[in-house]
Amino acid sequence: MTSTRTQTAIPLERPHQARSQLSAVRRPLYTPEQRVRRDATRWTLIQGLLAPLQFVVFLASLGFVLRYLMTGEGLHVATVSVLVKTLVLYTIMVTGSIWEKVVFDCWLFAPAFYWEDVFSMLVLALHTAYVVALFTDALTPQNLMLLALAAYVTYVINAGQFLLKLRAARLEAMPS
Repeated sequence: MTSTRTQTAIPLERPHQARSQLSAVRRPLYTPEQRVRRDATRWTLIQGLLAPLQFVVFLASLGFVLRYLMTGEGLHVATVSVLVKTLVLYTIMVTGSIWEKVVFDCWLFAPAFYWEDVFSMLVLALHTAYVVALFTDALTPQNLMLLALAAYVTYVINAGQFLLKLRAARLEAMPS
């Protein structure tokens, strides 16, 4: 029994062609109206100032946390630094949600920043868990610092997400 089957050749596209076709289909990050609102609001400047401040606070705190974990010294300064980092995180999250409301007319989870906001919730949850565990004595100092490190890992990933989005916005704004 023989079967006659015709095979249709599907040409494989070159990777750079596939990427350019995909980017042509991709929805722009901002509509022209949203871009105007983004550029006009003071919340854009505030976010632009808070983001590097948070990163500097993170680096300092990371150093204090690692020092404590490696030497057992500096628990108080490490604890205070994690609390300061958490306060700055809460501040940037509140001002960021105001920014999203102004630019996208929703407090959080605007389609353009949906996954960044979802991951931000994990970052907030871990930082908040640290604060709760600290004030309820739920964890040993060592485990508190390990929880802080877990929170910091998620923060770094989330910061990377936002940096990639910022890069995409800049590329999108460039003339073709």
